[in-house]
Amino acid sequence: MKQKAKNVTQKQAYARMTRICARKEYAPYEIRQKLLLLGLADNVVDKLVKRLIKERYIDERRYAESYIRDKLQFNKWGKRKIELHLAQKRISPDVVGDAFAQFSESQFSELLLLLLQKKLKSVSGRSVPERRMKLLRYALGRGFTVDEIGQCLKMMDLDSSPDETQ
Repeated sequence: MKQKAKNVTQKQAYARMTRICARKEYAPYEIRQKLLLLGLADNVVDKLVKRLIKERYIDERRYAESYIRDKLQFNKWGKRKIELHLAQKRISPDVVGDAFAQFSESQFSELLLLLLQKKLKSVSGRSVPERRMKLLRYALGRGFTVDEIGQCLKMMDLDSSPDETQ
């Protein structure tokens, strides 16, 4: 069942958006969607989004940096998965690239190495190639590239049993 659009004025919509933007970072696309759900016309929505950007309630660059930081720290995602999610939120690739420049490649490789070492303890496989493939699939699902995964797997000693690893 589709929810009926609420009738709100431009002033009320602006007040709502400033309130929610003060609490949490939002992408301009997300705010645009929220305003459209309130039943506002496209031209009014564009005007409000521009005003929120001008007054720095929403900022693509700040949002991208915050999003990357959170997904690295809490979700343990790789660069590729983060890029895809930011693209879904319609953040421009230039802004995403600039935001990733704030983070070193070593942060991603250290994170991946820790993830793979932790996952290795729970991976069951009869042979080294089987365990390797399971770790590869796991890391691909987390958003890391095959090259990054390959480098980390080389650093890990998979020939020894999981009980013998640190």
